[in-house]
This record gives sequence, C-alpha cells and structure tokens, in this order.
Amino acid sequence: MNPFPVTSLSISKPFLSISMAIMQTYAHLFLPCLILLFFSPLCKSQLVPDINMSAPLAPGVGTSQREMVPAMFAFGDSLIDNGNNNDLPSFAKANYYPYGIDFSGGPTGRFSNGYTIVDEIANLLGLPLIPPNSQASGEAALHGVNYASAAAGILDVTGQNFVTRIPFGEQIQNFEKTLDQITDNLGADGVADALKDCLCFVGMGSNDYLNNYLMPNYNTRSQYNPQQFSDLLVHQYNQQLMSLYNLGARKFVIAGIGSMSCIPNMRAQNFQSQCSPTVDRDLIIPFNNKVKIMLNSLNRNLPKAKFIYMDNYKMISDILANPRSYGFQVVDRGCCGIGRNRGQITCLPFQTPCVNRNEYVFWDAFHPTAAVNILLARKAFYGNTDVVFPMNINQLAQLKLEPN
Repeated sequence: MNPFPVTSLSISKPFLSISMAIMQTYAHLFLPCLILLFFSPLCKSQLVPDINMSAPLAPGVGTSQREMVPAMFAFGDSLIDNGNNNDLPSFAKANYYPYGIDFSGGPTGRFSNGYTIVDEIANLLGLPLIPPNSQASGEAALHGVNYASAAAGILDVTGQNFVTRIPFGEQIQNFEKTLDQITDNLGADGVADALKDCLCFVGMGSNDYLNNYLMPNYNTRSQYNPQQFSDLLVHQYNQQLMSLYNLGARKFVIAGIGSMSCIPNMRAQNFQSQCSPTVDRDLIIPFNNKVKIMLNSLNRNLPKAKFIYMDNYKMISDILANPRSYGFQVVDRGCCGIGRNRGQITCLPFQTPCVNRNEYVFWDAFHPTAAVNILLARKAFYGNTDVVFPMNINQLAQLKLEPN
C-alpha cells in the first residue's frame, strides 16, 4: 500500500531587446521563451534491458511493472512543469495546441509535444504520471507531486519578465504544505519513514541565465561577473537542497544544465545560424562544475542521504554531435516556432508543427522533443558513471539508506 494519501558573451543586446519587445506586445498570443534544457545521461550499464538505447522510444516502453519507490516529487522549470502555470497570471504557459499534440491528454501545460523527462522516469519507476501541484490533492497525490513552474529559477527574481511563476524557494514551501497534509493522516514518524525512500527530482538553473543574467532588462550582469553569479546561484542552491533535506527528503536526482550554445534561439541570433559557444564556456560549464562540487560535499556530510548528478551537458552535446546515432536528423531548428531556425518565437496557438517530430532534437526554440525526453530519461535511469554519478536512478531507487 502506498504510504501517501558576461561582457565577452556573444549575446546581442539589440536582439534581446527586440525579442522582449515582441514578447511584451504579443504575450497574449504565444508561448513565452523559457527554458529548462537539462539533459541526462548517456551510455548503457549492465542493468539496461534489451532495447535500442539509441533510437527514439515510445512512452512506456520497457517500464517497470512494480513501484520501485513510494513516490516522486519534482521541482524545476519549463521542462518539468506539467500544468502548474495554467491558472497563473503568467505569459509562461503551454496549455494550448500544438503543445501536447502527441500526448494522450492533449495540451496540459507541458512544454513538449508529448512526454517530459519526468513523465518517463515515473514510468520507469513503475509510477503513474505525477500530477501538478495545482491538481494534487487527496488520492491524486498518492504517488508524488510535481511542483515545477515554467520561468522559475533558483533566484526569486528570475523570470519576472513573465509575470507570475513559482520560484524554487516557493516550490519547496508547497512541498512542505503537502507533507503537512500527509502528516495529518500518517503522523510524523510515518511520513519520515516513507519519505526516505521517495525520490526528489530537481532541475534548476537554466532560467537564472536565460531569463535573468542574459536579459538586457536585468541589471544582474552589471552587479556580478560570471564567476560571482555562479557562486551566488550555487550558494542559494545548496541552501535550498538543505531545506528539502531538513524536511525529510533523502534521495535526490539533480539535473545539470544542458548545453545552451546551440539551441534554436541561440542560433537565431545571427544570420549564419551559428552556435554561441561563449554561453556554454563562460556560464554553463562553470556553473555545472560548481554544482558537482556542491553535491560531492553534500554526499560527504550527509551520510543518510544520497545526491546523484545527471551530466546533462555531456549528454546533449553528444546528441548534437552525433544525432544520427540516436535516430535524429534535424538539430539546428525547432519543430515548431517562428523566425530564423524556428527559434525567434516559440509555438503560436494552433500553429502547424513539423510532421516528423521524432527526427527533431528540438521541439521549439528552447525545449527538446518528447523523443529526446524519453531517450534522456532512459539514459538517466540506466546510464553509467560517465554521465550520471555516483549511481544511476535505477540504483538510487533500490538503495537502502540508514534510518533517520
């Protein structure tokens, strides 16, 4: 029975200013430009079932027949959000066609044509799809809750250009409210015992760059150089993860930021449709490296918990460098979008997307297709320590931790 009821960066300020003006003018018409590009691991371990780990996969293929964990709780932004922004006064929404074109429930608020990475991880764990916090009450929350919110960041001010969003700190507060409700039924000891076996999936940080540090209407770049800003983010991130630990969470999957240099929106910023390598070099790689150091420290200092890191940067870089080995044909533009590389504006309501969606790496200007999400979830679940360490999600789910 389930127990739960940078000055050197090649970012064009004029381009960003124009983009912001367009968004502010037509925000009522189109999906805002957000990101959660966290990608997950590569490579096969000995625990991988006998399936093709390269080609895009259908939802649910090879999923577990039993519940490996009592529940999963997800925190993040637009690649994890599955509807929490739908009822908010926010420009950051995806609850209209063609979003969800390949999802059985149609448009739900997922920033994808179909599954998100968290959806497929839930399948692999033997869980049903995790409901958004906005719909999670009573029986709906038995297997966990998704608190993610498009445009959210580690910092509270991140994403304010999209009006309302739920920052990571507020997502943690919502998690605490969920635990309070469960405690009323199970008691504190019962909740603590169950929670130590649950998974917490966290994917944060992308918006702190795309919708904060790199935005011309923020003064962040005048206050912090890239090193200082990444230090600020990681310090805050560490405190937030400790808050989850203090609430009883013990098994953590932390998704690093994926490569941003070659997403369609970055390519669209120049007439040659080239990547912007300085974004990765000066911002993303240093941030990810500091997150790894932080997680190593947490694992040393908190022996009753386990934090694993998904090297999303390595994974997406490999997909972009070797797309055909993964079954993809198109890497330089979105399946749905407006402008150069279909990357200047994300999908408009009822816009016709590409037909061959499983051949595209990117669904829109910022987000990957469901085919990529499903593939990445399986790599995260079964991958070796080259891309997910110190263990994969499958091993973490089965890990027996010391009692609290």
